[in-house]
Amino acid sequence: MSFRFKAIAAAALSIATLAISGLAQAADLPVKAAKKAADVPFFLVIDNRVTFSWMPKGTDPGMWSVRPDGSINGTTAKQVYSFTHFDLWAYGTNFFTISMFKSGKNDPASPCIAPGLSASFGAADCAGATEIYGLFRSTFGWNQLFNTKAFTMGPLQDISFEVGMDGNSENTFLAPAKRDVVAGLQFAFDLPYKGYINVAPLMYWEFSNHNAFTQCGGGFAGPLPGVSCNSDGNVSYNPTWAVEINYYMDLGFLPPNMQFWSISGRAGWYGAKGDSNGLPALSGPGRFSTASKVELNSEPIRLTFDASKAVRGDKYSHFVDLWVSYRYWQNKFGLDHNAMPGVCTVAATGQSTKSCTESTVYGGITVKF
Repeated sequence: MSFRFKAIAAAALSIATLAISGLAQAADLPVKAAKKAADVPFFLVIDNRVTFSWMPKGTDPGMWSVRPDGSINGTTAKQVYSFTHFDLWAYGTNFFTISMFKSGKNDPASPCIAPGLSASFGAADCAGATEIYGLFRSTFGWNQLFNTKAFTMGPLQDISFEVGMDGNSENTFLAPAKRDVVAGLQFAFDLPYKGYINVAPLMYWEFSNHNAFTQCGGGFAGPLPGVSCNSDGNVSYNPTWAVEINYYMDLGFLPPNMQFWSISGRAGWYGAKGDSNGLPALSGPGRFSTASKVELNSEPIRLTFDASKAVRGDKYSHFVDLWVSYRYWQNKFGLDHNAMPGVCTVAATGQSTKSCTESTVYGGITVKF
């Protein structure tokens, strides 16, 4: 059940930051003749990209195996195929991404409930799981909405309303089907070398997610709907807080013949949202707790090489990017990595399954079209 929080495409947002700044300062520029309203396009920037990346040590909570030497293997390799769209219009921005994650066999598809184990507890050899995940974020700039520059001061470039939603589906036995919405503000700040950092305090509400292990009649939960099992397998959570941050900056201090590099990154903190299985009868104290915890989903740094600019010049900047990144995800999906027996820890011993914290270096290629 890999819910992946995707960072806004660094190069696309870099273009958007410059374009928005241009709008905010248009009144200061000499103008020969105003364009007719009909001549101004609805979308000022449209940016579409496809990405392939490979993650050698991804995780999926509850999916782990024991190596021949007795150590626990809680990781799985993942191939990731993504499409991203970014656009800038007169009043803000829109970003959409849809990704497909293809896991290795240590994160098996249904009917396996664990690597090499079927739902009937017999031996099974299942293919790796496939997940489809989508994310949408939209902003509405206050400077643009109110036709002012009052919200631009010093490094602060603009304040925006922000709304968005996420959703996923995966063909594991758990059969997750996450649905959430976010709403709040975004504060956009300038960084040197055409860079930016955006900080968004948000309300986060995950209002539905499926869990086959807690579904009534599924064979893994008790007989009392709402107490020891969920009638339809869906878990609803409490609204909570979130903070999402993303940044981008060219390495403009490098010599001109080496200015093909940039750094970017993002982080998202999500508050505790209630019991992770929605069933108080199955919860307990200490390491037996199923209460959710604060989640950190981050990619603190991504180093990007602008291959198309290096080969064909400035005109083709960011048409082909090669990148490598570090990813860190603690309390994945809000699951307490020190508790959640049978998922994040071995129920009998409390030993970590190493599947609820993700720490991996990964890389990929992004192509603009």
